[in-house]
Amino acid sequence: MPNRLAQATSPYLLQHADNPVDWWPWETDAFEEARRRDVPVFLSVGYSACHWCHVMAHESFEDDDTAAYMNEHFVSVKVDREERPDVDAVYMEAVQAATGQGGWPMSVFMNPDGEPFYFGTYFPPEPRHGMPSFRQVLEGVRAAWVGRPEEVAEVAQKIVRDLAGRQLDYGKAGTPGPEELAQALLGLTREYDAARGGFGGAPKFPPSMVLEFLLRHHARTGSEGALQMAVDTCEAMARGGIYDQLGGGFARYSVDRDWVVPHFEKMLYDNALLCRVYAHLWRATGSELARRIALETADFMVRELRTAQGGFASALDADSEDPLTGAHGEGAYYAWTPAQLREVLGEDDGALAAGYFGVTEEGTFEHGTSVLRLPQDGPAVDAERIDGIRARLLAARAERPVPGRDDKVVAAWNGLAIAALAECGAYFERPDLVERATEAADLLVRVHFDAAVGRAPRLARTSKDGRVGANAGVLEDYGDVAEGFLALAAVTGEGVWLEFAGFLLDLVLDRFTAEDGSLYDTAHDAEKLIRRPQDPTDTAAPSGWTAAAGALLSYAAHTGSEAHRTAAERALGVVQALGPRVPRFIGHGLSVAEALLDGPREVAVVGHPEDPARAALHRAALLGTAPGAVVAVGLPQSAEGGEGEFPLLAGRGLVDDLPTAYVCRHFVCARPVTDPAELAAQMGAAGG
Repeated sequence: MPNRLAQATSPYLLQHADNPVDWWPWETDAFEEARRRDVPVFLSVGYSACHWCHVMAHESFEDDDTAAYMNEHFVSVKVDREERPDVDAVYMEAVQAATGQGGWPMSVFMNPDGEPFYFGTYFPPEPRHGMPSFRQVLEGVRAAWVGRPEEVAEVAQKIVRDLAGRQLDYGKAGTPGPEELAQALLGLTREYDAARGGFGGAPKFPPSMVLEFLLRHHARTGSEGALQMAVDTCEAMARGGIYDQLGGGFARYSVDRDWVVPHFEKMLYDNALLCRVYAHLWRATGSELARRIALETADFMVRELRTAQGGFASALDADSEDPLTGAHGEGAYYAWTPAQLREVLGEDDGALAAGYFGVTEEGTFEHGTSVLRLPQDGPAVDAERIDGIRARLLAARAERPVPGRDDKVVAAWNGLAIAALAECGAYFERPDLVERATEAADLLVRVHFDAAVGRAPRLARTSKDGRVGANAGVLEDYGDVAEGFLALAAVTGEGVWLEFAGFLLDLVLDRFTAEDGSLYDTAHDAEKLIRRPQDPTDTAAPSGWTAAAGALLSYAAHTGSEAHRTAAERALGVVQALGPRVPRFIGHGLSVAEALLDGPREVAVVGHPEDPARAALHRAALLGTAPGAVVAVGLPQSAEGGEGEFPLLAGRGLVDDLPTAYVCRHFVCARPVTDPAELAAQMGAAGG
């Protein structure tokens, strides 16, 4: 019989709806039930594409005896970290502070007031590798709760006090200047893996936001070292197993330093961020490899993550049924043996494919299989023949059991996808991608916006199948969606997207900002947890703090709003504090700081929409590499405009009756130009 999770909108929670565990969703009634029964709360946090979450569920939560013990002695609460990043952040901070590490599944035991006293991540069904079994943990917690209640209470109160003492005070720091960004670059250089690309050792994550910083730093300063790190890392990832050589798109991370074997889950946020990075790399260098990867990643998102309502699903699972063994395993959909290649392609093409994609008899992955990649020493072959091989292998792979998809639409990650698809569509003359971006933006406005009369307006965090979820958006939702809308406005010339971005950013100023300018992850009127989450560091995606700072800065450049500019500058105090010390974990903040130092430049392009000369100027503006430049395009001031006009277009007329571009920065405007080449020079020269 299904438990309380059967009514959830989260695919992850629905995966647990038939567990024998009497799960509760995160709600007040669960804690009231624990208080009534005088039992601890067991909180389990995960997400649908998490491999070890599935393993622990199968081993423990589907076991009748374990479930019976949990039901008798605990109130068990299941949380999807993607739906409730605030709950995840607060308790993950406690886990990391107590154990020195974190991850998912996250297992937390707490009292009915939500105060935690024991933590862990994955627990096996039997003791192994120095870890206690999950049953041992349950019994130990139960014994402490019953036999040592004063000790449990003391531990819980100490943890809450310690968390309260970690309040951030970055709002009073000054804005980052050239010196801090140079120090950040030096720090990245020290951690750079010159032999393999990327930063640090294994596991190695795609450093999308750091790469964006490197590209912007090169554009502002001309630093060849910054550009080279970006170029080499992007090429190493594109040639590695972390990139799907058949279907496009990136896996979550590489388990090794060489990008060979990935953790196979594919996340929307990774692919949106990397799609944009490769598009910007192409914009900076003209690299054909960068162009191909950007477009293939965009096409992957549209083909495999787009939902029926026009939004984008959160993730594809790492696990699927292995065609060789029949077992459910990680990476089974993506790995190949030489024999499997020959079966699909025949002897000659099979041998060619094995050499080209690095598939060996020994294998690079499990059970003698290999993850497809493009080894540097691969044979030079006919590109048309390889394209045919790719198509045949992709068709054959489609016959395998496919990984599951988390159909939940997360506002923040759709904002990132909107920005990436809009820009790729504009750069590579793919209007279909701009249409997909517009459809996703329409969905967010139609389904995720809630401005009901009598209630404060808000942005909902998630939806599924067109039905909005119950959870309020957090700061990253407001920042990333505003960023997506601003990118869409620049590409389409539709001022309504600028207006929507302004609506969201006004809410950021009103509901997420402290008096000192620092930002909180949740709104002032959000559910009260044991601590109000506030994390400025960029991890797999931009933090809400830095995402909001970037959108605030762009909106201020569009509108001249001093309030939004000041808020952005104050929020960037965190970059001055953290950039020189931990640049790998503040990459998006560093990128926004580069835009601040450059201006950012404000570009207005005026002309009649049917005039190809206006289109050429608009394209030159979008292809400019000046960090964070904002672009408005529309009718000249003298022509009849319409609602939703961009403030940057005010007073802008034609020069010599020709479409004209105006570039301003730091309250100074350059000479208006009618030639795309002159505009490109104003938009692209380092330090220009």
